[in-house]
Amino acid sequence: MEVVVAAKQKAKKHIHLFYCSECEELALKIAASSDAIELQSINWRSFDDGFPNLFINKAHDIRGQHVAFLASFSSPSVIFEQISVIFALPKLFIASFTLVLPFFPTGSFERVEEEGDVATAFTLARILSMIPKSRGGPTSVVIYDIHALQERFYFGDDVLPCFETGIPLLLQRLRQLPDAENITIAFPDDGAWKRFHKLLQHFPMIVCNKVREGDKRIVRIKEGLPEGRHVVIVDDLVQSGGTLRECRKVLALHGAAKVSAYVTHAVFPKQSYERFMASSSAGPGDRFAYFWITDSCPHTVKAIGQRPPFEVLSLAGSIADALQI
Repeated sequence: MEVVVAAKQKAKKHIHLFYCSECEELALKIAASSDAIELQSINWRSFDDGFPNLFINKAHDIRGQHVAFLASFSSPSVIFEQISVIFALPKLFIASFTLVLPFFPTGSFERVEEEGDVATAFTLARILSMIPKSRGGPTSVVIYDIHALQERFYFGDDVLPCFETGIPLLLQRLRQLPDAENITIAFPDDGAWKRFHKLLQHFPMIVCNKVREGDKRIVRIKEGLPEGRHVVIVDDLVQSGGTLRECRKVLALHGAAKVSAYVTHAVFPKQSYERFMASSSAGPGDRFAYFWITDSCPHTVKAIGQRPPFEVLSLAGSIADALQI
């Protein structure tokens, strides 16, 4: 038995992990969770005209090694410098290359509803599909809870998209709650139900939807019973949070004992997370019991910290595992 265990440990790939500046904290956690991951560095500098002046440290030392890059496309202004590094690393005679992009930021712009719409999810997928091959073959692209599963078909055949989920982190946290036996999962719309229900099917479920009444869109319960339950709303991402707040109101109105929320990607533009803080709520009845997020959006995590009702569930261990696939 000891021989078998030792063989499995030796079979682990040693990964050289590079990362963008804003992902440093997450990169440190990933490295701390696995002795098979070694952090490497890049000098992120700019010329006087604002264009990137980049240098990959120890480029000669990673020849023949397994290499990964942890990216965060948090705004258009940082994408170009990271793409430049992503395209350069596979050409340094490395054994394999993995891009970890926890949040695929244009995922919610995947449809063309009228002539002239630009589906930027397709654009970004095609850019990533052009990443050069390493000596080991196509690049693996690890993405968490992409907005629509059909977006896997936006990627070309020269990369290997690997779609992971943060739901196991939520399940682990729910098992730790004192009222773990009283949990019901709610979805804010049919899209969230389609995306996640098979991962949560052992829980009672509620599905909400939006209906139009005049110029307003009202959230209603389509199916399920919240009365007396600790209801956890699950979705892939949050922007302004308006839908989540409306869901909380209707669930509380129908007798939910507590309402919490989970999203993998806490985007929260323009500091919209502030409306969920305890100090910003009208009263105890207007608050989420818990609001779980992951660290897929580093800027948000840095701003929010662990201030109630927010709790950060780190993807670090999951990413470390994904790098061994």
